[in-house]
Amino acid sequence: MDITIHTTALPHDDPDASLAFYRDVLGFEVRSDVGQGKMRWITVGPAGQPGTSILLAPPAADPGITEDERRTITEMMAKGTYGWILLATPDLDAVFEKVQAGDTEVVQEPTEQPYGVRDCAFRDPAGNLVRIQELS
Repeated sequence: MDITIHTTALPHDDPDASLAFYRDVLGFEVRSDVGQGKMRWITVGPAGQPGTSILLAPPAADPGITEDERRTITEMMAKGTYGWILLATPDLDAVFEKVQAGDTEVVQEPTEQPYGVRDCAFRDPAGNLVRIQELS
């Protein structure tokens, strides 16, 4: 089978702050931005990789979600335990410096992990964990 990862979704609770983080801090290009107010679906992705995207979406827009589920999602986002993504770069130190300069919450500075990768971690404006590992 020929299957690729095309898009993954991360929740946002402030579309403008999320857009600024992914576009201005990480340098991703904006591929689409539909909706209005807090009900916006924003697709971003790394320049030069048109086949790979992140959809930044309102977390509880599905009409099938109950109020209890919405509350749980909101609580998990506030704790930073709802969404996360793993990115990669050949120059972790340069990326770390740029992201840190963007007034982003640092979770972990560049570290050699016991399982053989070097990575760092941040939280995006919605509380999603963004781990960035160094390509060897």
